[in-house]
Amino acid sequence: QVQLVESGGGLVQAGGSLRLSCAASGRAFSSYNMAWFRQAPGKEREFVARIHWSGGITAYADSVKGRFTISRDNAKNTVNLQMNSLKPEDTAVYYCAADTRRTTVRFTAAIAYDIWGQGTQVTVSS
Repeated sequence: QVQLVESGGGLVQAGGSLRLSCAASGRAFSSYNMAWFRQAPGKEREFVARIHWSGGITAYADSVKGRFTISRDNAKNTVNLQMNSLKPEDTAVYYCAADTRRTTVRFTAAIAYDIWGQGTQVTVSS
């Protein structure tokens, strides 16, 4: 069973940067499409970014485009989210997710991912 463990969250001032990491167990990581989602208090979980299993194709929510960068290192079984120019509205619990089934569900939907990490808190102060 694949397990995902996020790290790198914390408290940062608006305009600052954070780098989130997600470490995956198991041998088949390089075949998984990976994504980051986030959930703010009282809100639904929302798509942030996604990276194709090959690492060659990425996609972002409009709200983070140009500020966040998703990347992966298949040799180290990790996926990262570099977050720059952070805003208070970026405050949320951030989750790493894996699509191990190569689903045809649109990749911005949470149901497209079958494995989730426990989440890491990101707080951006104004």
